[in-house]
Amino acid sequence: MLTASELADRLTRDAEAVCRHYLSNGHRAGNYWVVGDVANNVGRSLYVHLAGPRKGRWTDAATGQYGDLLDLVREACGLGDFRDIADEARRFLSEPQPKPSSSRSGDTPDYPLGNRPASERARRLLRMTQPLVGTLADSYLRQRAILRASLHPALRFHPSCYYRDLVTGRTTSYPALIAAVTDPVGAVTGVHRTWLDPDGYGKAKVHTPRRALGGLLGNAVRFDFPVHGPVPVMAAGEGLESMLSLVAVMPGMPMVSALTANHLAAFRLPAGCLRLYIAADADAAGRNGIEALSRRAQSLGVLPLVLTPQLGDFNEDLRRLGPDRVTAQLRPQLAPEDALAFLAV
Repeated sequence: MLTASELADRLTRDAEAVCRHYLSNGHRAGNYWVVGDVANNVGRSLYVHLAGPRKGRWTDAATGQYGDLLDLVREACGLGDFRDIADEARRFLSEPQPKPSSSRSGDTPDYPLGNRPASERARRLLRMTQPLVGTLADSYLRQRAILRASLHPALRFHPSCYYRDLVTGRTTSYPALIAAVTDPVGAVTGVHRTWLDPDGYGKAKVHTPRRALGGLLGNAVRFDFPVHGPVPVMAAGEGLESMLSLVAVMPGMPMVSALTANHLAAFRLPAGCLRLYIAADADAAGRNGIEALSRRAQSLGVLPLVLTPQLGDFNEDLRRLGPDRVTAQLRPQLAPEDALAFLAV
């Protein structure tokens, strides 16, 4: 049976065929295959090298995701277990398939995995998760001074989420914090994974402990967000922990984590929004995302207001300064009616 590295090498030999199968909405442009993202959306953000020393390597400029063609199969099909990824790669390569075990017989899809819709791929991973309360992911967030994360249905826990090192090809599993990415009507379009150290010492000691999967563009992880009706006031930002820190001191205000600066810039504002608070991060990418979202908000008649942390981000503020100082720091940055409605006295 082929190893992970051998499977990746076999896929690389037929790189264009792999792209035409899993990224059929893309096209060849010189020595690259160009498409919107790993969910096979139309666009030009993701490019795959079809020739040269980097043949088979791909990068999504919008999300920062990258890897080889085995990683592409994993992301395109929404697979979490290496056995499933290897099975799909062998199917594509016409390798003999191992006999399915009885424990997995109920998970056979009724359509090819490569054609699985993006929403279903995300839901498939979410079905493997459990509620956050009392788990290692809950403990991880509590260590970051986020004490009530288990109240948010968008956050889940996976006890053994597949992880593949993009450099060495080594595969293993770690517990993970899973966040559901949803569209404006609440449908799951993707997930965000934060792999955790099994002994409880923060994030897993891996090269990329955070990765997104699925359709992020325009969507977000939502907290205290109504599915129906207008949202006159809300807050948006990048990181999960940063936005959860704001939720901790402004309970009840609808908030979203767009996960990256590029996706923050592309976030689709809800109907009826009048004021949009944008949580700042202290880096150039964050500033670009804020400026782009601010311009789009203004064009829609929405007032954008930037919330600035005292330190690097709002989670660092919450951990090092405490909730009282964060509350005092936010009060003059909010409209008076919003400070009265959402900030603790």
